[in-house]
Amino acid sequence: MNLELHQHLSRQAGVISRRQAIEAGLSPHDIRRLLRRREWANAHPGVYVSHTGPMTWLQRAWAGVLFSWPAVLCHASALRAWDGPGQRDQVSREVIHVGVDRRRTTLVAPPGITVHHLVRLEHRALWNLSPPRLRYEEAALDVAAEAETEFAAIAALAKACQSRRTTAPRLSDSLAARARMPRRVWLQGVLRDVSDGTCSVLEHGYLTLVERPHRLPTADRQKRASSSTGVVYRDAAYGETCLVELDGRLFHDSATQRDADFERDLDAAVNGRSTTRISWGQVFDRPCSTTAKVVQILLAHGIDCSPRPCGPGCAVDYPGLAA
Repeated sequence: MNLELHQHLSRQAGVISRRQAIEAGLSPHDIRRLLRRREWANAHPGVYVSHTGPMTWLQRAWAGVLFSWPAVLCHASALRAWDGPGQRDQVSREVIHVGVDRRRTTLVAPPGITVHHLVRLEHRALWNLSPPRLRYEEAALDVAAEAETEFAAIAALAKACQSRRTTAPRLSDSLAARARMPRRVWLQGVLRDVSDGTCSVLEHGYLTLVERPHRLPTADRQKRASSSTGVVYRDAAYGETCLVELDGRLFHDSATQRDADFERDLDAAVNGRSTTRISWGQVFDRPCSTTAKVVQILLAHGIDCSPRPCGPGCAVDYPGLAA
C-alpha cells in the first residue's frame, strides 16, 4: 500500500472515496480486486471501508461526508463528533446528518444519511477537523431549532453549555448572526436568561402555561421578604404560606448558589411557609400535570382554588381534585 493511500485510510478511520483511491494511484481494476478479495467493502456508492464487518459510528460518519463531498457533519452528528473518542467509536445505526451547500439540489442521499442544505456553509464549518463538521455553536442551534418541543430545545442548549464546549453568550452571538432561525425570539430570551442569571422566560412560561390557562389564583410576584441571608424576592407567593420558586438551573450552577436557595427554603419553612421548586420541564413539557399538583398544594394550604382544564385531555380536573 502506497503512502498516500495509507494516510487517507489512517486519517479517515479506514474509509476512503473512489476519487481519493484513484488519485493515490489505484486503478479501477485495483479497486475491484480489493472488493472481490473482501479486503474492502462498499459503504456507499463510490465510498469504501477497509474491512467487511459492521462499521463504527465514526466510520459511518466519514462515509457520509465522503459520499456527499464537499460536506461536513451537522446537527446531532456534528455534536456527537465533538464528543471525541469513546461514544463516537461505537457501532450505531443512527442517521448521519451531513451539511452541504444549499445550491447542491441534485444530491440524493442513500439510506442512513440525511442531507441538509445550508447557507454560509464555508463560514460555519471547520474543514480541518476529522471528520469535518459544523462549529459547535452552529450544530447546537440547529438541534434546538428543530426540536419538537420547547423543552427539547431548552435541553439541547443546556447540554451544549454543560459540555463546556461553548457558553450562552457564544450561542447568542451565533444566533444573532443568522438571517433566519425558528424560535429566534424565544431562544434569545432563554439564552439571555442564562447569561444574566435570571429566569424571566421560565417565569413567563409558568404564568402563560400553568397559572392563567388553568385559572389558578393570581400569585404575588417578586414579593420582597427577609431571610437569614438578607432581603430576598419570592418568585410567586400564594397567600401567606405557599411559595413557588421558578428554578432555571439547567446550564450552570455553583455550590454557593444552591446553598443560598436551600437557605431561603429553610427560612421560609421556619416562618411557616412551604416552598415548591418548579423547573423548565415541568413548565414547558408537562404544564397540565404540573398544574394539577400545584392545585393540590394550594388546597392543602387552604387557599381558595377553582381551576379549570385548559382544553381537551388536560390533566386538571377540579371535581376530581376536590374529592
